[in-house]
Amino acid sequence: MKTMGRRMKAAMFHDIGDVRYEETDIPEIGRGEILIRVGKALTCGTDVKTFKRGHPLLLRNPPALFGHEYAGTIEEVGGEVRQFEPGMRVVATNSAPCGSCFFCKRNRPNLCQQLKTTFVNGAFAEYIRVPEAVVRWNTHQIPDSLAFEEAALTEPLACVVHGIEEAEIELGDTVAIIGAGPIGQMLIMLAKKRGASTVISSDPAELRRKMAKKAGADIVIDPTEISPIEKIKEETSGHGADVVIEAVGLPATWEQAVQMTRDAGMTVLFGGAASGTTFELDTVRFHYGQLTIKGVFHLTPKHVEQALNLIISGDIKPEVLITHEMPLHKITEAIELMASGKSMKVAITP
Repeated sequence: MKTMGRRMKAAMFHDIGDVRYEETDIPEIGRGEILIRVGKALTCGTDVKTFKRGHPLLLRNPPALFGHEYAGTIEEVGGEVRQFEPGMRVVATNSAPCGSCFFCKRNRPNLCQQLKTTFVNGAFAEYIRVPEAVVRWNTHQIPDSLAFEEAALTEPLACVVHGIEEAEIELGDTVAIIGAGPIGQMLIMLAKKRGASTVISSDPAELRRKMAKKAGADIVIDPTEISPIEKIKEETSGHGADVVIEAVGLPATWEQAVQMTRDAGMTVLFGGAASGTTFELDTVRFHYGQLTIKGVFHLTPKHVEQALNLIISGDIKPEVLITHEMPLHKITEAIELMASGKSMKVAITP
């Protein structure tokens, strides 16, 4: 292989709170794989959670390559790759379905039983290896006019496209979104695009509330000053929101989301909570109020294509989602900045 014996700089996850900028081997690729020279990578909420508490799927055997939102230029292709060639500008996601397991056959490829075998890590590096399944299903050429950092939004946006689809928002709905990080901002944009008449955003961070207004939120709430449940009831004649989407990932905000949903309304639990945690549910209200509560996870190839098209068309506002840029050797600082609520996504330059 052309990369054999060559080295690169990368951010390596050693332990919770311990990510190091160091040298490692450039990955060798198989016959159906490609090697991408990373143009830009983005930090995300999953990176923050992983940095703070680890991750059961993404980083099982530290030290491990880190990061999964990226775009760049193909450096090398395997011998069986026909649809891509070196020099192409591309974006790829962090996983892909097998297409043949129990869930794939039932049109739930986001729950593919082989998903964990295709998870891609290593965006915070000079080069990243893309597995065969991801090359086949979730890698796309991007136009020269699209900046790498904008293209790198494809993966998280695809998850949001999936979440909005599952939320079943109807024209004129009031939609409440808990959490105004990058995911929350994209949920705001797409909820408005889907036809919501009023979008209410709740987040304790001042920067995120300001960005939520830019993203299209009609009402923003500081939950440290006023009860979001009371405010949403006040704005909806006491009924609650038609759709509530939780984008934080804490049991307390999961419970809050259910409480601010109207009878016969929809609660979408988008934010992933820590393993082993639980939340309480008023069973009488759940039953007699005919609530619908959905967990939504990950993306599908269909959502990836839709997300990339939204970015190319200009329907998504990158300036709301990417507020800082840092070199790779400052990756820990970038993650801490995002965790503080003083930034949205940080674009990382290898």
